[in-house]
Amino acid sequence: MRITVIDFAERGPTRDLFKRKMSPSFASVMPQAVAVWCEELGHQVHYLCYTGYEDVAAPARDTDMLIVGAFTLSAFTAYAVSNIYRRHGAVTALGGPHARCYPEDAARHFDYVLGFTTKAEIAEMLEERAPRRPIGRLLGAERQPRALPSLRQRWKFVEPTLAKAGPIKIIPMIGSFGCPYSCSFCIDATIAYQPLDFDQLQDDLRFAVSRVKRPLLGWHDPNFGVRFKDYMDAIEAAVPPGSTRSIAEMSMSLLGDANLERLRRNGFVGMLPGIESWYEYGNKTRTTRVSGAERVRQVADHVNRVLARIPFVQTNFILGLDSDLGREPFELTKRFIDLTPGAYPAFSLFTCYGRASPLNLELQRAGRINAMPFHFLDSNHGMNIVPKNYGWAEFYDHVADLTQHALGARGTMRRFAANPGVTARLFNLLRGVTTGRPKYQAGMARRLREEPDLLAFLNGETRVLPAFFTGRIRKDLGTFWDALPPNSLDHDQNAYRAAQPAAAA
Repeated sequence: MRITVIDFAERGPTRDLFKRKMSPSFASVMPQAVAVWCEELGHQVHYLCYTGYEDVAAPARDTDMLIVGAFTLSAFTAYAVSNIYRRHGAVTALGGPHARCYPEDAARHFDYVLGFTTKAEIAEMLEERAPRRPIGRLLGAERQPRALPSLRQRWKFVEPTLAKAGPIKIIPMIGSFGCPYSCSFCIDATIAYQPLDFDQLQDDLRFAVSRVKRPLLGWHDPNFGVRFKDYMDAIEAAVPPGSTRSIAEMSMSLLGDANLERLRRNGFVGMLPGIESWYEYGNKTRTTRVSGAERVRQVADHVNRVLARIPFVQTNFILGLDSDLGREPFELTKRFIDLTPGAYPAFSLFTCYGRASPLNLELQRAGRINAMPFHFLDSNHGMNIVPKNYGWAEFYDHVADLTQHALGARGTMRRFAANPGVTARLFNLLRGVTTGRPKYQAGMARRLREEPDLLAFLNGETRVLPAFFTGRIRKDLGTFWDALPPNSLDHDQNAYRAAQPAAAA
């Protein structure tokens, strides 16, 4: 068969040059793995990483089967593309985070919806390859695959994707699935930690060094280096120290001084630790016994020690948790930003992503999940949980004030002055000057005071989509808007809860 595999690295068409040049470096591993499996099963594969400008509809006439990988923020574009390919007679399948999180909704627009996926599920789907309408077939394994195709096997798909990137070209790597922590909002909370084969990891490293001089590796592990000594031993045995550069998401609890020095020697140049909250989820920072101002002080000191050895550090926070009350959590975060001027703070609005988030079921039963359109579920522009201790306008006031403090002109220039190295300085500078989040969030606070329909929607009192959301989606989707299937903007935010009696039976 002629199979087209599309990895959505952008949610829709964009003219933003920074996004276009950075998005290829955010290509996912699994669509590349699926493309390799399809070829191994004897099929002809056309692979494309969509970064906001490619013509993803062009291959539709020459495609028997379309396989899409997408995050929830790209769902509407994925639905539109599936509709286009179906019109040309193709059978379509969706995998990736959105398929895991919202399978009931995805099944309205795809013939197959893939959960955990191994080569066996791909083989079964391709053997059957039947249109499934109006509701697609849910297909998945009991757990994540025990192995993935190597970088050597994926390279024919990695190389043309990186060719579209700017000066920063990040090669996608992975060494493990799952996470040892069980943060109830996280889509990896129920996935058991599973390291992948160390021999293959070493072969991937040797291959990367053979193809690119001092390659920049992006580790897609939910929490890299959990078995720290084993991972570092494997890396050091595979390639000479400093022959690669790496970016990884790691727990602060793993970033002690000895480990940091070992990471520095082995070319780790970027760290993305999760701080999450000043009151909850302290396991990752080893601060479960302290909270508030004392946790700020301890974590800030730790982050500055990381910055002394790792030039790029992004600290990840969640805003609007049930433990947050009043101005204090926002003021504490501003204090942390002032104490760690070299770290780039990333803020996520408290969001539960469908079936993959254990907390979602509890909040659905409490009536606190709204029908926020998928297009805004990027953890920055929308939030599908009604805040426990804030009115919506008050909450967005606090978020806008904090974001302006962190990403406005003053915060951006302080970070530029504090960052060591040209690359970290320029990257953080571009992120700061191109973000529109402070303005967007301040605008949301204003609209929530002026537009009763928007407030009612966010409170879950109505499912009628406000004109503001519809207009923004239409603008962002561009030509894909006309290809959207009927009723695709609306989803049942309580589908997970509704499925429980049927699942029990």
